[in-house]
Amino acid sequence: MEAGRRLSCSTQILGDVVIDVPSSSQVHKQVVRKEAEAHDVALDPVVRLHFVEVQEPNMHDPSGDLRRLEDALEFEWRLTDLGCDVLVLQQLQSALRRGQWKVTVAVHAGRQIVAVWPGFREHVYGLAVDVGSTTIAAHLCHLATGEVVASAGVMNPQIRFGEDLMSRVSYVMMNPGGEKELTVAVRAALNDLVLSVAQQTGIAQQDILEATFVGNPIMHHLLLGINPVELGGAPFALATDGAITLWAVEIDLAIHRNARIYVLPCIAGHVGADTAGVLLAERPDLSDKMSLLVDVGTNAEIVLGNNQRLLACSSPTGPAFEGAQISCGQRAAPGAIERVRIDPQSLEPRFKVIGSDLWSDDPGFAAATAGSGVTGVCGSGIIEVMAEMYLSGIIRHDGTIDGDLAQRNPRIQSDGRTFSYQLIGAVGGRPALKIMQNDVRAIQLGKAALYAGVRLLMEKLGVDKVDRIRLAGAFGSHIDVKYAMVLGMIPDCALDQVSSAGNAAGTGARIALLDQSSRAEIETLVRRVEKIETAVEPRFQEFFVEAMAIPHLTEPFTRLREVVALPQRLPAKSEGVGRGRRPSHRAARPA
Repeated sequence: MEAGRRLSCSTQILGDVVIDVPSSSQVHKQVVRKEAEAHDVALDPVVRLHFVEVQEPNMHDPSGDLRRLEDALEFEWRLTDLGCDVLVLQQLQSALRRGQWKVTVAVHAGRQIVAVWPGFREHVYGLAVDVGSTTIAAHLCHLATGEVVASAGVMNPQIRFGEDLMSRVSYVMMNPGGEKELTVAVRAALNDLVLSVAQQTGIAQQDILEATFVGNPIMHHLLLGINPVELGGAPFALATDGAITLWAVEIDLAIHRNARIYVLPCIAGHVGADTAGVLLAERPDLSDKMSLLVDVGTNAEIVLGNNQRLLACSSPTGPAFEGAQISCGQRAAPGAIERVRIDPQSLEPRFKVIGSDLWSDDPGFAAATAGSGVTGVCGSGIIEVMAEMYLSGIIRHDGTIDGDLAQRNPRIQSDGRTFSYQLIGAVGGRPALKIMQNDVRAIQLGKAALYAGVRLLMEKLGVDKVDRIRLAGAFGSHIDVKYAMVLGMIPDCALDQVSSAGNAAGTGARIALLDQSSRAEIETLVRRVEKIETAVEPRFQEFFVEAMAIPHLTEPFTRLREVVALPQRLPAKSEGVGRGRRPSHRAARPA
């Protein structure tokens, strides 16, 4: 077995231990939902191939092989003043002679020779990578055509050091030198992805000559081998907020040894290069419409503005949207409930699980899900079940579960001083899946923090409505925007103007890979963005308390009411809306 691995059936635990179940041993593997999104990209790759025929050396011309290669490139392609390092020189003479003085040269940004191959070569590839706190996704692109030829995703192995990023920073604080462990882990995962996409396409890893990266500030620092402890507390200082260009070997990336890497710039301490990628993909600065961009995660990153002004903030939503802190919550994997509908009369639920296209009341559902079973509720399912419970009257506008409805349906069950709603009973040794009162509170805290961040930016801009909303990230891609608005996660807006941006951060990385001019554009654009720090804004708390209600304590949501029949507000019987607390910036800060 590999170092550090043991068989659980043959191992006795003698003390405190951290156990990591490798993906190869998982029956229900995490579904990594960061597919490459369709997007029109101007094609101007930073690496281009040039085929040339080089003059052979002779006794009458003492010039070196590099000089004659440069002369050929100038004569045939008008390329002048090219740089060339020793890594290319080490292979130059062999390539020229094996190609019988006909070679293909890769030139970076029209200035630097980065590779030479014997004969004619038509294809060269680049890699666009989104390094997320939970998942890492890579897209292999043909640099000449822009085509995404392979994609792969993997769980971020740093999870073993902490589910959320603040836990990972705490690990580094408590274990001096621990940042090296996290850096090694993420780089190993990246090399697994490189191997995966190369094998999918049947190319050599050495055929990848360029890579671009996006990630939140802490992942950005750990990828580059920078200690992230300064991001663990105010004023959340970045080591650098500028774009970075480096060699692939500097981060141990197993692609062409002379390949370059471009890391998009960060915006501020908790608004990172992933948000810069979203900006590059969405370009709200090119429209006069008031656009809201939200990347939903443990820490929501929010951008609001138009061609006049752009504001950004991060809001500590916590991990509830990803299934954590929810009694029956889990990550997206086969068997997880992802869609829910509740009959408003009978209060009976029906649902769909990942891995099956059938609803739970369809014939054949039991057979179709026999392999996975119904194992829990993932993020999109949690949003839908909470919203459906509110629309059917099970949850009041203050977030309390109405125990009086137990007379109508036994699924509403007493749980001490509060009540719960049973989605599915215990089956085959699996426990019943219930939505508890604490689950509702966890979602209220998260959605209130998100809405309060948006509302704060709206106030700073002096606007009372938004024209367009785009939900980015893997979670934002799979939630129903109607239910997100019903819960009050996002402000009132015409539903046809609310949509998923997919993995917009990854799309931004792909744009930076395929269009070199976009790099200067995003570097300029992020300098225009005004960062608002929610941790020091006194109005955030006020907005947060009002947003604890479903969908909101005071906002009428008139456009939502045009398409959805929202329940009448009834007097609260127990806890009030104001009992909610602001989530800790210390505990649930970055994502």
